[in-house]
Amino acid sequence: MRLTAFILGATLLAATSFAQSSKPAEPFKVGTFEIRKTPTVGLVLRDSLVVDIAAANSAVPGTKLTAPRDMIVLIERYDSGLRSRFVEIVNYLAANNRLTTARPEYVHDVKAVRTMAPIIYLSKILNAAVNFYSHVNEAGTPEEQAAARRQRREQRGVPYLFLKPGRGAVVGNGDNVVIPHGRDRIDWEVELGAVIGRTAKYVDAKSAQDYVFGYTVSIDVSDRGGRPPGGFGSGSDWFVGKGHDTFAPMGPWIVPKEFYGDPMKNLRQTLSVGGTQLQEARAGDMIHSLWELIEYGSSIITLFPGDVINNGTSGGTAAGSAQTRTGNRFLKPGEVMEASIDGIGTLRMPAVAEEPPKGGTGARLPPVSTYRKQ
Repeated sequence: MRLTAFILGATLLAATSFAQSSKPAEPFKVGTFEIRKTPTVGLVLRDSLVVDIAAANSAVPGTKLTAPRDMIVLIERYDSGLRSRFVEIVNYLAANNRLTTARPEYVHDVKAVRTMAPIIYLSKILNAAVNFYSHVNEAGTPEEQAAARRQRREQRGVPYLFLKPGRGAVVGNGDNVVIPHGRDRIDWEVELGAVIGRTAKYVDAKSAQDYVFGYTVSIDVSDRGGRPPGGFGSGSDWFVGKGHDTFAPMGPWIVPKEFYGDPMKNLRQTLSVGGTQLQEARAGDMIHSLWELIEYGSSIITLFPGDVINNGTSGGTAAGSAQTRTGNRFLKPGEVMEASIDGIGTLRMPAVAEEPPKGGTGARLPPVSTYRKQ
C-alpha cells in the first residue's frame, strides 16, 4: 500500500513538474480587451485571436486556478502557476483545430473586440529622456549633431528619467490621442516599454532582466509648447510637456520576455505619421541600456509589478529631424500615428482636436499662440 502510494505520488509529482516546464504549442501574448462590455484579460495568439482567460480556465481540462481579474494580478502570479495554466490552455486549443474550425466561444477575433491598454491603472511610468544618440541635438546642423553626440559618448553620466501619469494619460490601441485646445506643437516618440514583473529596489543592471515580465509598445506624446512667461520657474515644464490626457498610448498587448528575447539585441522600433515613416531605431543607438535604466530607476523608487520603464526614443521627432526635413511637422488633428516594434505589434493612434473649454479664471494653461509666435 505504501509502495503504491509512493509510486502514485511520484507520478503526480512528475506530471506536475512536466506541466510547469512544458512549452506552449505556440507563443502567446497577454492583453486587456473589452469583451461583453467588461475589461477582460486575455491570451493573444497569432496576433489575431483573443482567448478569454477566465472562460478558458473554466472550460479547459487541467489544473483549474483562480483567473486573474486584471493585468497586474496576472503579472504578479505569472510565475506561480498562471504560466503553466496558460500553456495547458494554449496546447489544448492548438490541438484538434480548436483555433480554426472547432473554435470555442471563448476565443474571439481581435477585430471583434475592443483592444484596451494592457495595464489600465498602473502605478507609474518612467520614461528615459534623450537616450538615443540620434535624438541628441537632432535639430542642429550635421556638425553640431556630431559634436553633441561625441560629447555625450564621452560623458554618458547616469540616465535621466521622468514620471509620466498613468490613469488618464494611458490609452489603448485605436483610442484617440486628444490634442489639447490651443496646444499646436504636439510631438511623437515611439518607445519600448519594459513591464516590471517583480518588486525591485536597488537592482543591479546585471540582474535587471530577471525583474522584467515582458515588453510592450509605447508612444511618449509630447507638448513642445512650453509654459507662458512669468510666475515660478523659467526652465522646462515636464508636466506640461508630458502630462496631458491620452499622452501615454500603450499596447496593443504585452509579450512575455520568453517570447521576445533580448531587447538589447532584437529591438527595432519605428513610427510613421500619415503613412510616412519618420522614426526607426535599434538598440545599438541607445545611450544607456534598458538594464541601466532599471538600475537607475530602482535606486530612486521601488518598482512594482505592472510598472513600466520606457527606453527613450530616437531621431525623427517633430521637434527634431522631422521638423528639419519637412518644415512645420507637428501632429495635427486627423493624422494617424503608427508605432511598431518588431516581435510585439503596432499601435495605431488617431489624433483629434479637443473642443474649446468653457469658463476659467485665467489660471489654465493657455494656447501656445498667446505667448509664442514662432
